[in-house]
Amino acid sequence: MTRLTGKRALITGGTSGIGLETARQFIAEGARVAVTGSSPASLEQARQVLGKDALVLASDAGDAKAQAVLARTLGEHFGQLDAVFVNAGIATLAPIEQWDEATFDRALSVNLKGPFFLVQALLPILANPASIVLNTSINAHIGMPNSSVYAASKAGLISMARTLSGELIGRGIRVNAVSPGPVQTPLYGKLGMTPDELQKVAGSILQQIPAGRFGDPSEIAKAIVYFASDESRYTVGSELVIDGGMSTL
Repeated sequence: MTRLTGKRALITGGTSGIGLETARQFIAEGARVAVTGSSPASLEQARQVLGKDALVLASDAGDAKAQAVLARTLGEHFGQLDAVFVNAGIATLAPIEQWDEATFDRALSVNLKGPFFLVQALLPILANPASIVLNTSINAHIGMPNSSVYAASKAGLISMARTLSGELIGRGIRVNAVSPGPVQTPLYGKLGMTPDELQKVAGSILQQIPAGRFGDPSEIAKAIVYFASDESRYTVGSELVIDGGMSTL
């Protein structure tokens, strides 16, 4: 359990779900970790789970200017970064006729614009070599109703993983993506649905997963550990789909 010994890592959206579990595994593998979040309750939860050695920071993932502030803070604490997991995101699901411009802009800001300007802001403090992992989604590949904007934002991230790979590999920076399927995380509780509605949606989704279950955050986190470690040093611009076979149907 020492694959990340000596590495300095940032995990955005690292105060709950996949991000928090990834931070826990990074620390277990020997990394020094900073996580970001926006909810005071989740920030406090992360401090309790990760302990005093983790750097827990409040940051708005959708604010382009906030990414430069975050980069400066990380530079002051860590000097450089060896690994970045760009995980923060929101899933807003609605029929096309119910979307308004403000909700559209917020979804794209958090899921695509923020990550782009975060990578840009971190460039001066990324080590050589360094690894960036973007958390995308199988929704970019399947035609799930009501996910049009969410899927588009995640498709943009997949494209960004490929193009930035070509642009940054000369600096020793590898960029890869993971595309999870349905995972048991608090994300689903943030969709604004009643418990009965959530149960109905979950049951419908479950029928589409050949593996017969939702994924566990630890299963996604293990893939992030691989991408952050030197074991994946020849893996560049790839996308790892982890969805229980959902996208094969």
